Amino acid sequence: MVDNLIYEVVHYGIVLNANRTYYLGRTQPPVLTEMILAYYNKDPDKAWLKSTLPAIEKLYHHWTSPPRAIPHIGLSRYYSGGVGQTPEESPVYYKQVTNYFRTHCISDYDKTLFYDQQNNKLTQLFYIADRTIRESGFDITAKYGPFGAGILDFAPVDLNVLLYQMERDAQTIYKILSNDSEAIKWQTRAEKRAKYINQYLWDEQTGYYLDYDFKKKRRKYYPFATTFYPLWAGIASTEQAAAVVQHIPDLLMKGGVVTSINNSGLQWDAPFGWAPLQYFAVLGLKRYGYKRFAMEVAARFINTVNKGFQRNHAIFEKYDVNTLSTRTDNKIKYSYATNEIGFGWTNGVYLIFTKLLGHYDNEFNSTGFRA
Repeated sequence: MVDNLIYEVVHYGIVLNANRTYYLGRTQPPVLTEMILAYYNKDPDKAWLKSTLPAIEKLYHHWTSPPRAIPHIGLSRYYSGGVGQTPEESPVYYKQVTNYFRTHCISDYDKTLFYDQQNNKLTQLFYIADRTIRESGFDITAKYGPFGAGILDFAPVDLNVLLYQMERDAQTIYKILSNDSEAIKWQTRAEKRAKYINQYLWDEQTGYYLDYDFKKKRRKYYPFATTFYPLWAGIASTEQAAAVVQHIPDLLMKGGVVTSINNSGLQWDAPFGWAPLQYFAVLGLKRYGYKRFAMEVAARFINTVNKGFQRNHAIFEKYDVNTLSTRTDNKIKYSYATNEIGFGWTNGVYLIFTKLLGHYDNEFNSTGFRA
């Protein structure tokens, strides 16, 4: 799989969102270097590792050049290519969006950028934003306003932390290959990005890492589980990590970490919990010494998956972490309402968490604190 993804970067410039021609303008969040190092650590072949460098450099250029680079703050944004409606989405969704714009006032952004009132139709900029919110992986959340349309104006916590980790990974790879000058270059990039993340995305007043609206020059208060990403990557100071931990009672529900505290009727908001967000939360908490909290999050999510499997004999992509239910269609108003069976990231996180819980079983019992 890693070789296949590297092939995509070499030939198409990105890791495709999926292997279909209409994804040629839409990528995935940057985790390729994490995969490269994970494979190398199991099979330390330096010749193979060296062969990955052109793809790493090319993918990094994609994320750090226009229109994704935000030069005056040193951070990046999601920005997808393509024209018109996404082929994978139902046309009904776009009719719902059009009707919403026609009948609602919106304070999060200038609606006229995305909706042509005279002709009662969505603009091409809306379709770019729509493709972009899907590229981010958070399809769809209201944290960038209704239908995520405001995403083009934001430097997201998740993307920039992943790019920081990419820079650290590239530093490690060049160090393994005894190329100290390149390793130092990537180290400098990582240190600069960490500085900008803490300058623009850390909100001292609320104790959250928040996405930054670079046009309005302010962070948007929308508590989201991506606040744990800087802990996962080791960007947060001890004091910042402690402040984030203070929000665990707000974000930790009966069945795990909730995506956001806003019940918007979209799948990447309350009351849903997703395996990747549990992963970043648990590993971030563990990294800063909050092992008891980390194990509590892991145990609750494992329990949620187990209960869903007992009821349905399947593992799902997302869960209602308030009720521990796999039923989602009655809680989602727009876009994806079904709950897909499978499911790769749930399976992977489940295995990681069971290993972690087994390791700490003799050290900790369930804390039993109230979410």
